[in-house]
Amino acid sequence: MEKPNIVTCTAPVNIAVIKYWGKRNEELILPINSSLSVTLHQDQLKTTTTVVASKSFQEDRIWLNGKEEDISHPRLQSCLREVYTLAQVFGVEGELSAIARQGSGSACRSMYGGFVQWLMGQKEDGKDSVAQQVEPESHWPELRILVLVASAEKKPVGSTSGMQTSVETSALLKHRAESVVPGRMAEMIEAIGRRDFATFAELTMKDSNQFHATCLDTYPPIFYLSSVSQQVINLVHRYNRHYGETRVSYTFDAGPNAVIFTLKQHVPEFLQVVQHFFPPETNGGHFIRGLPVKRVFLPDELKQSIGLQPMDNGISYVISTKAGPGPCVVDDPAQHLLGSDGLPKRTV
Repeated sequence: MEKPNIVTCTAPVNIAVIKYWGKRNEELILPINSSLSVTLHQDQLKTTTTVVASKSFQEDRIWLNGKEEDISHPRLQSCLREVYTLAQVFGVEGELSAIARQGSGSACRSMYGGFVQWLMGQKEDGKDSVAQQVEPESHWPELRILVLVASAEKKPVGSTSGMQTSVETSALLKHRAESVVPGRMAEMIEAIGRRDFATFAELTMKDSNQFHATCLDTYPPIFYLSSVSQQVINLVHRYNRHYGETRVSYTFDAGPNAVIFTLKQHVPEFLQVVQHFFPPETNGGHFIRGLPVKRVFLPDELKQSIGLQPMDNGISYVISTKAGPGPCVVDDPAQHLLGSDGLPKRTV
């Protein structure tokens, strides 16, 4: 009997600092504007995928987080067809980000580490709508990312339907795509190249705010930010105002969770600020996860300067991380999620 081919890979999460919102082609997942993201380190956040291929298998099957899913989903079928084509020409490198894009638009940016742009492209077939690395993960070693988890609940309006409604009804979205994003992309790439945190941070916050403004400009309006999200926004601006410089910045995707960008030297104090204004249920070690952070004293003057009313349990936990590499092949067979029979080895 032929030995099955088993491959396991890990892939990172990316956080957009110039947002993608809206498609010009729903089927091919072609965006109405370019976007730019930071790839997070896989030591803290990643997905693991195992593929088992064998001529003896009678059908294709897929499990997601341990639960079997319908493999006939159009987006999934589109990706599988492309991967099959690549397999036929094994040894010839394909444009993998274009395949990832057809599964989920922003996923194409996770094909590279560090700082990545997704070019919207101009061609109708989408061949030029691909991801490119702007700078590697080693480019800005002092940059740190804090994921403030406010809610793990399913969002009320999914991204796919939300984008579609915005494209149909928001005049602000059209203005953003045509008149704002092209200039911001150029400014952001330049700021990253110079490691200019103040410019990077300001562009990140402005773009997040405008994205959520387009959601509000959508009819009927879409609300992704919660009262906790709004408190984080106020907290960041008051913290920066206290120091008279931009030390931290926020961005929000289509949900209430905040992603904070800052520099390594500011992480301990800002996390103490977060813990003070969002007191967790317990002061145990589970509130801050990921990269270790030392505890520091928080001056009363800073607390008074921020002057917000604390929100108990507004933030469930924080993940401390940094920029990281793109997808990796796992060599250890013990890490395979599927056995040689193509079935899950254990609950994922």
